[in-house]
Amino acid sequence: MLIVMRFFPFVTCQCLNRNFLEYYLIVHPVQSAISVFSTLTTVAPDYLDSLANLGVAYIQSGDLELATKCFQELVLKDQSHPAALVNYGALLLCKYGSLAAGASGTVNAGSYLHQKEALVAAKECLLAAVRSDPKAASIWVNLANAYHMAGEHRNSKRCLEQAAKFEPNHMPARYAIAVHRIRDAVRSQCSDDQLIWAANEMATVLKEGDTSVVDLPVAWAGLAMAHRAQHEIAAAYDGEQAILNEAEERALYTLKQAIQEDPDDAVQWHQLGLYNMCTTQFSRSVNFLKAAIARSPECCYAWSNLGIALQLSNDPSSETVYKRALVLSSSQQSYAILSNIGILYRQHRLYELARKMLSRSLEICPGYAPANNNLGLVFVAEGRWEDAVSCFEKAVKSDDLLDAAKSNLAKALALAKKQ
Repeated sequence: MLIVMRFFPFVTCQCLNRNFLEYYLIVHPVQSAISVFSTLTTVAPDYLDSLANLGVAYIQSGDLELATKCFQELVLKDQSHPAALVNYGALLLCKYGSLAAGASGTVNAGSYLHQKEALVAAKECLLAAVRSDPKAASIWVNLANAYHMAGEHRNSKRCLEQAAKFEPNHMPARYAIAVHRIRDAVRSQCSDDQLIWAANEMATVLKEGDTSVVDLPVAWAGLAMAHRAQHEIAAAYDGEQAILNEAEERALYTLKQAIQEDPDDAVQWHQLGLYNMCTTQFSRSVNFLKAAIARSPECCYAWSNLGIALQLSNDPSSETVYKRALVLSSSQQSYAILSNIGILYRQHRLYELARKMLSRSLEICPGYAPANNNLGLVFVAEGRWEDAVSCFEKAVKSDDLLDAAKSNLAKALALAKKQ
């Protein structure tokens, strides 16, 4: 089981003097905005709006560490400040977004303690923020994201319903609701009307959204997400070929349209590469992922997924690419890459190396179900049935919807009895 790394835009922030900040970020480089707000905080340290806006500008620049310092200082100075709790909560979601629930909707038991603590803190901040401003759709959307990351999908849905109730024309909320429908359909592998509603909602965001607020490449990517899910679910159930072809055509059109809106956006090239990987067009996937890397050479996700596409193409360079992804990854990201390298070594029957890679993955994230499943397969190849059964049991315990681990456990138990 190779682990594909995906990432989606999901966090919204609130800032004071919003019109000025948005205007300044559009007309001037982000660094200029940072310079202006830094000067304001120095000249007037008690003017907290400038500190809030400085934090938002740092998020825009990608400097999450400095953004964290700004919002922590803001919270310490005035917890009741309108931008304090919601922005700090949103920042924590953005910073620790790699903490993800498994298919069962539960966070892996061995995931990073500090990530779990950050997620709890984000929820507390956003709950406090929503109590102080219960009609703000952006707060409800961020709270929904926090619940989603914790695997609490029903609570996430309730939050999005509140956002739609209070601000029905709030485009980020409508986008988030559509994404929730897509995730729900993918999780249940049953599209019904969910994906049709999601696609219609995304199309509405594109047609009716204010272009100064709605990021068109992201909106197109959202529509592509819905069409991709429609095609992948239909393909999984061997639908009629004409329907599959139509779904694939829609997905490819919207993915390419997202790229056309911003050809330099590595994320959109990455998504197109992932889609082609899912449809087993591995050579195309390699080309699109290389295009993503050309635009964002330090993105470990793109390197890791390129490694998967090359491995599935039986290209011997996949090991080198995986190792490049590992160099670029943080400790929070490396466990999935290590697991994939372990799979590569297992396929080449380098069982000792495979065990080392998978064990390192589990040292970083002990509850990572795919790594436990893959380590179990190594033990199966070595004839170590008890160890294999133990690994498969751990995988199922961490993620009870990981069908591969369930199947492997049943087979290992049966074979262990025969030995």
